[in-house]
Amino acid sequence: MNPLITVDELGDQLLLDVRYPGPGSPVDGRAAYRAAHIPGAVYLDMDTVLAAPHLPGETGRHPLPSPETLQAGLRAAGVDEDSAIVVYDDWNSIAAARAWWLLRHAGLRDVRVLDGGWRAWTGPTESGEVTPEPGTVTVAYGSRSLLDATSAAAFDGLLLDARPANRYRGEDETIDPVAGHIPGAVSLPALDLVSGGRLRPADELAAVFVDHGVTAPGQAGAYCGSGLQASLVALAASVAGVDEDLAVYAGSWSDWITDPARPVAR
Repeated sequence: MNPLITVDELGDQLLLDVRYPGPGSPVDGRAAYRAAHIPGAVYLDMDTVLAAPHLPGETGRHPLPSPETLQAGLRAAGVDEDSAIVVYDDWNSIAAARAWWLLRHAGLRDVRVLDGGWRAWTGPTESGEVTPEPGTVTVAYGSRSLLDATSAAAFDGLLLDARPANRYRGEDETIDPVAGHIPGAVSLPALDLVSGGRLRPADELAAVFVDHGVTAPGQAGAYCGSGLQASLVALAASVAGVDEDLAVYAGSWSDWITDPARPVAR
């Protein structure tokens, strides 16, 4: 199944609006959702459903939620075991990619990302909240390759750093207290995989991965600042047909630097 779906292909899927403006933005994703969203879409919050609370000095900025937290949030959104789900955002599909990867990791099989996200929607909209009938989904993690700091350090494949290249180099770091990258990692900015708010065509994505040395499944893993842009790299690898299950270091750089004994390269 192509993990992307176009506006024209939408049918009776359960739409999940996961708009999240990124770190430091004054925009509120839920407020934007309440103002206007695709009819029938249910809002799913990044900070309370798709991530656990950040514990400074202990975890990354967007640690994975507990299975119980995710399950409760998905059930409240009306998700059943066999739901066909489409997620969308307004941030180059970065938040949507996190939702896609996390829901696949949680065992849901039919999850797709709306190509172009909210900006691609030109149909009617509605405002306010949508409160569906509670769902019955059961969450069990383990369906996707997941890295932590220990396995990232010992990873025998290629680690891709999905942050902007200047942050990879240790320059202009304004988000994390330590600048640099995991030794041996290669820079592949997630936003290089996007053009005009959409993922680039599959053949172009495949060429980017090949240029970075990724030609077959199991060769690479990805990290970023907090695990969100790394999910976009995993989504792109799936769209490109390079790797359906590219490993993701969910804690990413903001988790790596919580232990000063871990090496840092610049």
